[in-house]
Amino acid sequence: MSLAALLEEATSLQPQTIELRRALHRQPEIGLDLPVTREIVLDAIADLPLGLTLHETTSGIVAVLEGGMPGPTVLLRGDMDALPLQEDTGLDFASEVDGAMHACGHDLHTAMLASSARLLAAHRDELPGKVVFMFQPGEEGFGGARYMLDEGVLDATGEMPVRAFAIHVWAARFPGISCRGGAFMASADTVEITVNGAGGHASAPFLAIDPILAAAEVMTSIQTAITREVNAFDPAVFTVSQIHGGSTHNIIPSKVELGGTLRCVSDGRRAAMLDLIPRVASAVAEAHGATAEVEFSEGYPVTINDDEVAAEVRAIATELFGEDRVANPPSPIMGAEDWSYVLQRVPGAIAFLDANPGGATEPAGNHSNLVVFNEDAMAQGVALYAAYAMGSLTAHA
Repeated sequence: MSLAALLEEATSLQPQTIELRRALHRQPEIGLDLPVTREIVLDAIADLPLGLTLHETTSGIVAVLEGGMPGPTVLLRGDMDALPLQEDTGLDFASEVDGAMHACGHDLHTAMLASSARLLAAHRDELPGKVVFMFQPGEEGFGGARYMLDEGVLDATGEMPVRAFAIHVWAARFPGISCRGGAFMASADTVEITVNGAGGHASAPFLAIDPILAAAEVMTSIQTAITREVNAFDPAVFTVSQIHGGSTHNIIPSKVELGGTLRCVSDGRRAAMLDLIPRVASAVAEAHGATAEVEFSEGYPVTINDDEVAAEVRAIATELFGEDRVANPPSPIMGAEDWSYVLQRVPGAIAFLDANPGGATEPAGNHSNLVVFNEDAMAQGVALYAAYAMGSLTAHA
């Protein structure tokens, strides 16, 4: 079938797509255990000819669509989890759960994936192969993709997928579809720095070793070292987002704790920063008579799109939406994704979909308590999911 007809069918599914998205948005859940979300999704796809596997270590769902002809396997993913955030959008379908909100668009991702399964099921006789729909929990820092890999999502049809594809919506002003080969999103590691001094009376700092002052200089010195040692074309971003120390106005504490995130877009830069940060922190602390202890918690690796797959996505998107709605970004973004684990195993890609709500002012972005997404974009996502699966199966049959 033509891609224009596919887009028309995806648009005709909008009532079901929107209904599912809003049901998920009202009942957000965080992390790996999403029982309500799982049931909502299972109800939405219950009438489709899908082979279902419910994962045990998480609320992951693997749904397999068998095509009408033998052929390879393609995997599509939609993440399902929300964020620990109080929603303040005022939408009539706003979150009904205190302290939880679908602020990153995962409700849209899940609804798009379910509707793409419905669209492809209507054309299953034309499919030369199988499509695996990966409904994944725990993307927001919990590594849900890795749990699903461990439980065998890539073996759902008995053979490795030849391609893997995911879509992420953005409320910021992106072109319609953005996808580049190579590094597309950053790694994300957690950094904890403890500066140890010697406590004392705030009126006599010369009788103490002030870890607050030392910690302040540790922070600024690391940022300075990055500007001197890091190639701007192979960047690193280190952000201190937490500072804990002290108990009252007249006591110098014995220690200060700093917490933050490290983002890189190459494995080499990531390894180099594991040397730079503790080296600078220890030297600066020592200059103050203090000590510094640095702990890294390894997070998601760099998300690396396959060059060929990224080109395929852009070509299909161009045919679907027009050349002016497709972009090949010149550089990665510093956000991170656990889809990176899948891309380490299967040639694939993730693309950004513009879900900007419009208006004269710059909208609230992803992870904001005020973010609102344009639901019309979901029809484009459904069509792109389905078109990519059909095209890949045909090309590799």
